[in-house]
Amino acid sequence: MVTKNGPKSKTTYRKILEKKAEEVRRSMSAQKAAQLVGRLDVPSDEGDLSQQHHEEWIFLNHNTIDVRHLREINDALHRMDTEQYGICLECEETISQKRLDAVPWAKYCVSCQESIAARIASGDLVEAELEEAER
Repeated sequence: MVTKNGPKSKTTYRKILEKKAEEVRRSMSAQKAAQLVGRLDVPSDEGDLSQQHHEEWIFLNHNTIDVRHLREINDALHRMDTEQYGICLECEETISQKRLDAVPWAKYCVSCQESIAARIASGDLVEAELEEAER
């Protein structure tokens, strides 16, 4: 892997991934704290109750996204440990450095990612099936 400043090592990507994982973990803790602090003990009317439910829904969605992101980062770290990092899980070709710079936890090269996204969008592939197949 080569950059303008020379080769970019897997150690560099590992540091980037570990830093990102820590950011996601902190974000999850901050979201939980904000959710608990902002919550009313006893809603005074239906509007307050509706607002509380909406905030809980947002928190759960953010948490789901963060958990998925953290899993992707941990999977990338595992691929590093097994010497599979930077190799597309679909076509087994090398993932470009440009893509890894943009998305260090990438599992697929750009063309395979686009193909998978199109199959998911058309309903030919369900994300849960894809995640299960990867494990």
